[in-house]
Amino acid sequence: MEHSDRYHYHVIRRALDEIDAAEGTLSLDELAARMEMSPAHFQRVFSRWVGVSPKRYQQYLALDHAKTLLSNNFTTLATADAVGLSGSGRLHDLFLSWEAMSPGRYARGAAGLTIRWGRFDSAFGPVIAMATDRGICGMGFTAEEGDGETYADLAKRWPNATFTEDPEAIRPWVEAALSMEGETKLHMIGAPFQLKVWEALLSIPSGHVTTYSEIAEAIGTPRAVRAVGTAVGRNPVSWLIPCHRALRKSGGLGGYHWGLPVKRAMLAWESAREDAG
Repeated sequence: MEHSDRYHYHVIRRALDEIDAAEGTLSLDELAARMEMSPAHFQRVFSRWVGVSPKRYQQYLALDHAKTLLSNNFTTLATADAVGLSGSGRLHDLFLSWEAMSPGRYARGAAGLTIRWGRFDSAFGPVIAMATDRGICGMGFTAEEGDGETYADLAKRWPNATFTEDPEAIRPWVEAALSMEGETKLHMIGAPFQLKVWEALLSIPSGHVTTYSEIAEAIGTPRAVRAVGTAVGRNPVSWLIPCHRALRKSGGLGGYHWGLPVKRAMLAWESAREDAG
């Protein structure tokens, strides 16, 4: 991930905190002053990272933006493949393999499996990533809970695996995935129902959203909305498997395992890029 992207994320995250605390829309001058930057420089930072003005970006970050997305950018997963939307933008093309763990190994808590992990930077904040020899199996953002809690959260999903801190061994896959450039692999480790839900998430294009009930319909279990919501929340590979694109039927953001500010930033970034493109 480019240094400028990491810098831009931190500026936007600080701006988001200011926007959340404000009662109304903050002007360019007000936001720039709070970021201790000149208005012109602050505008360039936003434009370079997002492609729209800070004022416009605030509209994307607004809590009710999810309802607008649901109205205007709703994806019907049942027809996504038919219209060529099978995948998360270009990300789908980067996955050289989608290899699920066998039910037996999953039931044994990944016994006998070696998982390498490391800390990395991303455009949406610090990340802990994990991978087997077959591909990335875990990715969590640490801004809300910190490194220790995020590592423990991921590791407890596969309690009998052997974990080795070795960021250099998995860096090529992780950096390719975070930048959406190059080649990467996924090794999804979960129960069969979870895998069906996570695969459905991959059919939601960047800049679009769907609902938990729509996902339940798409995988053939229309009454299992609550179970779908649980499976979405248990997605171990955030950003790449885009659980941030799943909303409540009301248009509310719902939850996000790694913190709602991260989910809002992801949706805002994708919406702005979609409109700017």
